[in-house]
Amino acid sequence: MKDSMRKAYLASVTDRFVKGQMDRRSFLRAAGKLGLGAGALGMGLGARPFWTMSQAQAQDQELKPNADVMKWLADVGKPFAGTTLKLATESTPPSNAIATQLKQYFEEASGIKIEIEVLPLEQVLQKLTLDVASSLGTYDLYYIDQSWAANFSQDVFDPREQLKNADLAMPNYNIDDFLKPLVDGIAMYKDTMVGVPYDIPIFIMQYRKDIWDELKLPAPTTMEDLLNASKAITDAKGPNVYGTSGQMKSGHYSLECDWTAWLWGHGGSIFDKDGKFCGNDERGLEAMAYWDKLKATMPPGVNGWTWDGEGQSVAQGVAASMLSWGEFFPFFDDPKASKVSGLMEAIVPPKPTTTLRTVQETAFGEIPGVGHQGGSSLAVSKYSKAPDAAWIFMQWATSADTQALITVLGGGTGPTRKSVYDDPRVKANARVGAGTTRHLPVVRETIANYMGSEPDLPAWAEISSDTIPVALGKYFAGQLGSAKETMDALKSQVDEIVAKG
Repeated sequence: MKDSMRKAYLASVTDRFVKGQMDRRSFLRAAGKLGLGAGALGMGLGARPFWTMSQAQAQDQELKPNADVMKWLADVGKPFAGTTLKLATESTPPSNAIATQLKQYFEEASGIKIEIEVLPLEQVLQKLTLDVASSLGTYDLYYIDQSWAANFSQDVFDPREQLKNADLAMPNYNIDDFLKPLVDGIAMYKDTMVGVPYDIPIFIMQYRKDIWDELKLPAPTTMEDLLNASKAITDAKGPNVYGTSGQMKSGHYSLECDWTAWLWGHGGSIFDKDGKFCGNDERGLEAMAYWDKLKATMPPGVNGWTWDGEGQSVAQGVAASMLSWGEFFPFFDDPKASKVSGLMEAIVPPKPTTTLRTVQETAFGEIPGVGHQGGSSLAVSKYSKAPDAAWIFMQWATSADTQALITVLGGGTGPTRKSVYDDPRVKANARVGAGTTRHLPVVRETIANYMGSEPDLPAWAEISSDTIPVALGKYFAGQLGSAKETMDALKSQVDEIVAKG
């Protein structure tokens, strides 16, 4: 199929799905065959947690863009004054902070207007596929989920090439400041850099230090420690407080995310080096046995929760810990939204029970690591009618100064640049309270040393968002027999899907 025909058909399929004219499974299957790693699309993922500083609070702390950055915008933006740019994006900490707090500074300094549409992820894909298929350039900037990088790598500018235009280059933009694991795991497709790292949700360990101290439990730095502590807390405080929590809704992508952390944490992998599913091998079954025991220490409602329910269970004091998305931590510290403000501690994910498999021992770019990640990039569309103005905005939006402001104003996810973790404004917020950044050193270390990435293959859309979480959901509901029987059946399903793909 010619590339233009494939893109037109993908746009049609996505449009039909968003409009309710195609069921989820058919969409995932079609998207996979068209080369789109759809990841968590269209699964009703629920809200990601956000804390946003008010304008008054920002003024009190004198949180404003750097004067030199504003001067550069005023100078470089003159030829483009009056231009209007458009971006469709998922609701993320960077996008929300820019849309609600920061874009006014960009517009006033540069004279360039920016319209930001914050949409559910499947609608972002709908806008993107229609724009690419038509080549109309309705959108000047693209928000690109990591699983879409291969599909749209030819439709965006490589930022390394854009930086060669000295007239538009932002002083001290320093593309090498982006954390290398994120560049390699999120922004690169073969030799093409598909935008720059923009957003990085990642698993870290978060636990109630007051309860751990009360029961004299060792910090959950190993899988064994986490299981033993979770059981001890449930025994001592259940049914009011359970030891840990999860995002284990049957048939939902969040359940697959949890599975990967335990699988990788027991030295297993989704695929072997020959591209065959191996979640049913010895290490995979050890992970399932561990998970069964750990689930017994979770609140009864866990089978119905995605990450939103999981986060709420900790925030409301029902569960004492979770290995999950680090961007929940500032939400936990908010006394207006949480019952555990000041009580939570963040540490890196528990150590694996054995040596992790290497990338060479897996397939499709799978990177085993307990710190499951789900990042995205920001890119300039090749179809934009104002690519130079869009590049100016993209540099500003992903610069170290803007990232530092996003981190402090919006809390949530960790920065994608090394220097931002050391920014005085970011460090000043490392105190107990709403929008805290006291967890960010842990996020940084997890990215550097513990990050895990799912495989990248066309069939992964269907496998990760349907096949695996449906089977796991049935297993935990007691519908599929033993863990071995479940994993053996899953192997047959996954291998067949991969072979067809």
